[in-house]
Amino acid sequence: MSETASPAFASLHRAGDPLLLANAWDHASASALAAQGFAAIGTTSLGVAAAAGLPDGSSATRDETLRLALALGSEPFLLSVDAEGGFSEDPEEVAGLAVELAAVGAVGVNLEDGLGPVALHAEKIAAVKAAAPGLFVNARTDTYWMGDGEGTRERLAAYQEAGADGVFVPGLSEPAEITAVLRDLDVPLNVLYTPGGPSVPRLADLGVHRVSLGSLLYRRALGAAVEAALAVREGREPDGGLPSYGEVQRLAT
Repeated sequence: MSETASPAFASLHRAGDPLLLANAWDHASASALAAQGFAAIGTTSLGVAAAAGLPDGSSATRDETLRLALALGSEPFLLSVDAEGGFSEDPEEVAGLAVELAAVGAVGVNLEDGLGPVALHAEKIAAVKAAAPGLFVNARTDTYWMGDGEGTRERLAAYQEAGADGVFVPGLSEPAEITAVLRDLDVPLNVLYTPGGPSVPRLADLGVHRVSLGSLLYRRALGAAVEAALAVREGREPDGGLPSYGEVQRLAT
């Protein structure tokens, strides 16, 4: 882990006591999570893209991501931004984005490789660390998310060598495979929580340092909204929590 990465954020990545990173998609969702004691909030690229009517993972939401970071970066919680692959294949352009994120108060950035060239993603990581050393770079590989896990070790080794402060392997959920990946790491390991997969206490026992909720909360909120509308249409009272108008107003300002 880089000695220059945000100490407050880096210190939350502990084996046996992992950071549970809740991911927001707007100001109100981030504020509501922070009010429940989440010291660090991440953004979800799917939530940001879907709310804007844009596709996720296609480098279409650079402006929306920066606008959200600007809205959240000065809030009293630590902010990590999901920046897809940096919204560019040019490492210097990705580094420029990192500088902008750091300037508005973000302390972390998530960069995914999309199973693209290992050397290119490593260049992006190195460029970001050179331009914005205070950002905690969480280098994501999609070897399990988009494949069968092949090449994970080589990719993570390259990303560590390039200066990543942590690594993220969404789709990695089998305890034996998590343990094997951890053996090769000198930086914190982040995995994605999945319903039906290992619980956070189980992941803590395995030595995971960070557990992200990804798009789960956004998708749950969307599902709850549809369920509520259907309940009203069918003459039933909607289930679940319901913040008041005033409470939402306070969260949004």
